[in-house]
Amino acid sequence: MGKCLTDFLFGLRLPCPKSTFTASPEKPNHFNPVANDPDSIMSDDNKQFPYPGIPTTSDGAGCVVWAETNITNGACAYPITSSTTMGTGYQTEVSNGKKNLWGDTITFVQPESEHSAASTCEGYALAGGRVTNFTSGQGLVLMKEVLYTISGKRLPAVFHIGARALTSHSLNVHAGHDDVMSVADCGWGIVFGRNAQEAGDLALIARRAAENCETPFMNVQDGFLTTHTIENVLLPELEFMKDFIGDPTLKLRCLFDPNNPLMSGVVQNQDSYMKGKIAQRNVYDTVPAALQEAMDTFYANTGRRYGMIDCYRMEDAEYAVVGMGGMMETAEAAIDYIRATTGAKVGGVHVTSFAPFPATQLVAALKNVKALTVVERMDNPLAQSNPLVQGIRAAFADAFTGLSYGSFGEFKYPAITGIPKIYACVAGLGSRDVRGCHFNAILKNMMSAKPMEFSCVGVKHKLELPGAEDPDLRPTGAFSMRGHSVGGFGSVTTNKLIASFVGELFNLHVQAYPKYGSEKKGLPTTYYLTVADAHIRTHSELEHVEFIPLNDVNAFNLGNPLAGIAANGSIFIQSDKLDPLDVWNAIPAYGQKTIRNKKLKVFYLDTVKIARQIATDPDLQQRMQGVCLVGIFIKVTPFAGRSGMGDEQVLASVEKYIRKYFGKRGEKVVQENITCVRHGLTDVMEIPAGVIGGAAEVPAGELVAAK
Repeated sequence: MGKCLTDFLFGLRLPCPKSTFTASPEKPNHFNPVANDPDSIMSDDNKQFPYPGIPTTSDGAGCVVWAETNITNGACAYPITSSTTMGTGYQTEVSNGKKNLWGDTITFVQPESEHSAASTCEGYALAGGRVTNFTSGQGLVLMKEVLYTISGKRLPAVFHIGARALTSHSLNVHAGHDDVMSVADCGWGIVFGRNAQEAGDLALIARRAAENCETPFMNVQDGFLTTHTIENVLLPELEFMKDFIGDPTLKLRCLFDPNNPLMSGVVQNQDSYMKGKIAQRNVYDTVPAALQEAMDTFYANTGRRYGMIDCYRMEDAEYAVVGMGGMMETAEAAIDYIRATTGAKVGGVHVTSFAPFPATQLVAALKNVKALTVVERMDNPLAQSNPLVQGIRAAFADAFTGLSYGSFGEFKYPAITGIPKIYACVAGLGSRDVRGCHFNAILKNMMSAKPMEFSCVGVKHKLELPGAEDPDLRPTGAFSMRGHSVGGFGSVTTNKLIASFVGELFNLHVQAYPKYGSEKKGLPTTYYLTVADAHIRTHSELEHVEFIPLNDVNAFNLGNPLAGIAANGSIFIQSDKLDPLDVWNAIPAYGQKTIRNKKLKVFYLDTVKIARQIATDPDLQQRMQGVCLVGIFIKVTPFAGRSGMGDEQVLASVEKYIRKYFGKRGEKVVQENITCVRHGLTDVMEIPAGVIGGAAEVPAGELVAAK
């Protein structure tokens, strides 16, 4: 007769690396000794590390795919926006015959639903396989029944979530954290990344922690805002991943071994069920130490430091903003601006680990502030508070009343004599823009005589915080592009291509992302690119730009596409006209006024005609007009000139990135795209200043430019 899994768990206390999971007044963030030093977060320039990473550009989805296709045996997933690119990336590698780091050919299974995908992962893990999944939104909720069984059977799978708003009043495919919070009670570890780098790093950290404590983990990144945003990243080296994660055949247990039969998922009655459920605490008590050990070991090898919380400028903070995900990077940039311009002592805390919940660390980090606001990408009006606010308030209540944390009270809170005001704010639902002005408003609310205890930002409502200054939070000297195009024109892929070659060829920091709509093909879309000498922390739509390409000929009729352009900036207009006077006359009067007033350069070209002449596949003609923008970008922007490279050198380098994005379509398509880029570079024309009529003086207050 097989041994029951419940009996196995009841007597089990898994060994785990030692860790002092405590917080004390002397060490307010014990797990992250440099977390309060803004220059030390994520790196340590004063020490050499054996595996610093491979510099490249990628989005959050790509970083996850890089990790998982090298360390897993297989993936089981069903496509759902915004996690689909992770699944297709993995599936592409399977089609190419990819082998993992131990020589096993990886596999991919796509069943008929997310529920079935989770069940397939369960079976894969029960058989001793290292497995992953990619999902989002309603797909994650559909899995919920299976998530309980995966954790209950101690199967250390790692699922990657493109966090997405749920259909709680309408369908939205964009970022929200309500899908993750809807399954937060399933017994999984949950970690949140702020950017593409963290999404990839936490994939490895979560995997090591999961297998060391036999508890599954979710690695969460904001849907679209991180999954689809191209940034500079350091991909973990193959040698490091192999050593850090370890051979699955040596680390994982097969529960489907006929030579050692074990029952799992059995039916239990009153005499047994509770014993097994309480016995699980023997395992869960090891999760915090396992997670921190993985973070510490990762830092020792890469120099990129993670903690269960990451504090920013909290040493002397009197006010704090707390949250999870990408908007907390925007918060860091806003905090720097607020401190520099107002002197207000404000700091930020990013909660990297929502589960296990870092109760003692949060109290230690926040106990000295007068007030804090917890900003969340979800709203549950019938709850006592939204999930993160609720956890922080409960932690402070326990600390204030002298209680401890953990099954045996083994984690001690620092002594406190009072509790700061803890306010709640909702922001960024469905990828609603979260900007610097919103953090300005949050701080002003905390400092006001009658602060709103619950608020929102970004929408007009009686709960909305009053408006505040919206500063330019880009790095000094940043150059930004905001393009206006149509879904299906190829502009979004072109933007990624530009970001890739600018970031790597010119050794600059880049951030490129589209403003996707649920409607997609055939309707207006906006895409953004920022280039800078330093890491770009803002994850918001661009209102301060130096270059605006108008691939959409109707852009002037849909609003003011020139809003926020800097003086002496440039615009590109798709036009079938050859005479510059005809191009100029087609621009509405308000656009002409802006161009004259801000001394803008105006470039134009018929990219549609070029695409029709070059693309032999009719299906690609529409998309190739967008690729022409690569050549136009090289011509119009200063980066090639600054590098000292000639046009032919740049074009030769761009070919590598064209192959990256279009190589799967064959050599003919690659060459056609290269030809389009060349025409964009050599054929683009500029409207002479004489046609524009001379530039008027720019009235004070109308200039918008990078600092």
